[in-house]
Amino acid sequence: MNAESCDVACSLVSRSYISQGQQALARRHKRVKALLSSRRMPQEGWDDASIEAFIQDLALMDSNNFLDNVGVGEREARVACGLVSRRHYHLAHGIGRSGDIAAEQPKAAGSSLLAKLTNLLAADALSHAGLHDLGPVTVLPLATGMAMTVSLLALRPSRPPAARYVLWSRVDQKTCLKAITAACCTPLVVELKREGDALVTDMQALESKLHEVGADNVVAVVTTTGCFAPRAPDDVVAVARVCEAAGVPHVINNAYGVQSAAICAQITSAWRKGRVDAIVQSTDKNFMVPVGGALVAAPRARPALVDSVNKMYPGRAAVTAHLDLLMTLLHWGVRGWKQELSRREELVPYLTARLQEVGARHGERVLHTPQNPISFALTLDSLAAAAAAAVQDPTADNQSSSAAASKVPEHAAGADTSASSSSSSGGRPGVDGRPVAVPPAEAPGPAAAGASPGAEGPGGSGATEAAGAGPAAEHTQPTAKAKGAAKGSKAQALNPSFFGSMLWARCISGTRVVPTGKKQNVAGIDFVGYGAHHYAYPHVYMTAAAAIGTTREDVDEFVSRLGKCFEEFHKKKQARDLLYM
Repeated sequence: MNAESCDVACSLVSRSYISQGQQALARRHKRVKALLSSRRMPQEGWDDASIEAFIQDLALMDSNNFLDNVGVGEREARVACGLVSRRHYHLAHGIGRSGDIAAEQPKAAGSSLLAKLTNLLAADALSHAGLHDLGPVTVLPLATGMAMTVSLLALRPSRPPAARYVLWSRVDQKTCLKAITAACCTPLVVELKREGDALVTDMQALESKLHEVGADNVVAVVTTTGCFAPRAPDDVVAVARVCEAAGVPHVINNAYGVQSAAICAQITSAWRKGRVDAIVQSTDKNFMVPVGGALVAAPRARPALVDSVNKMYPGRAAVTAHLDLLMTLLHWGVRGWKQELSRREELVPYLTARLQEVGARHGERVLHTPQNPISFALTLDSLAAAAAAAVQDPTADNQSSSAAASKVPEHAAGADTSASSSSSSGGRPGVDGRPVAVPPAEAPGPAAAGASPGAEGPGGSGATEAAGAGPAAEHTQPTAKAKGAAKGSKAQALNPSFFGSMLWARCISGTRVVPTGKKQNVAGIDFVGYGAHHYAYPHVYMTAAAAIGTTREDVDEFVSRLGKCFEEFHKKKQARDLLYM
């Protein structure tokens, strides 16, 4: 109700009461005016009623919600189901036009305003997270992988015609690699090198590969910040300097790095000291909204790629990602957003300490990866040893398989064998982009065979054992042949991937159990040690993350269930050892 309506209402209800109600309305209207004027997040978060009222006002500015609108075109924001219409706050036109996702849409003034405001508030949120000297930001209704693809496609017209390679510092996450091939580029994998427990960028190998293929043949160098331990964020500052000197674009996959002040500081330093063309980050991983959005941002000194990305996007786009992010940023305000970031930072030492406690009780340790401020890894070497012991058998039939399964690669126990030292063995990719991250010909570690890379699903080689099914209660003495078969089954059930199944069965999600020596083909490239980011990582391990939104209560319950899984795993081992002695 506006002021005139309130004046009329005074003839129905006492003026003092109407005036009080009018003041409440005016306060909310001032919030909207301040938001549109400042184009920044409010200092204090809005209540749900204020957010809904604002969104509903925006929706009423779209033509499909005009009282007297008659639509006779092929796309008039017609929605058959009322539930669907209400779910989207009657915002059905989408955003952008056929030539530019950021363009204004004549039929949808409200949606266009919502989209532009969301981009501005997203930039403000990134700034408060620690990304300084920030240029334009665009919100895409795409998850991180597709946003990376669009960014690479937008870069290609600015590169020489022969450019088709993307130098990619290895990270064992399929989306990252497929995003490159989806952009019709050929990935050249640059292996990481070991420094203690951590896996870090091999700058010597990257510079060598860039020199080998020639800068004019490279579309971009792609680095990664947020990643699973023991991989460290790439040295984006050093890479930015190399790219600046070579005149090669640099795109950073910052999927969930916004929540880390240390990562934001590194990115800011990178584009101040070298070349960064864009950073891509997930909305769901950083801002706690449903999956389906990504932010593409550019530094103030090099803003062009964001505009190219907007113009690259074909057709209109759904407004859902913008709507979710806008409502969330208004809900938090600057104070709420900073509190979430601070709580996450405070959780890091707490999660580390609790993992160290449970690890120490079971003969394991937290891998030392101080460069990674989000993800942490706990060794599962005792579980791998149990799997190796399970396949040992005195019979001749089992001697050779036992020896092969328990063999530890020489380079796993010795000094680092990084990509730069493995080129003669085929460990680094060739110019055609199809080599392999294949190590010298040694057998994989004991946990490799049949192992699953994580506990993200109920699978894994021991899934059928996760419910607690034990061996048959028979008292007949097994024959030597039966013992051998049973021990093979026991080894499979005691495989570390079975530990991942145990966690999953106890409703622990997000962990990854990573074996050694796993072979996998991704986007036409063969990898060894897949999941571990390295062809010869010496430890079996599991990961857990101090991610935004995680609470101390979550950590405490996780550690409690983790300890019970360790205890149950070792009890199963002891019971089977007694049965098959």
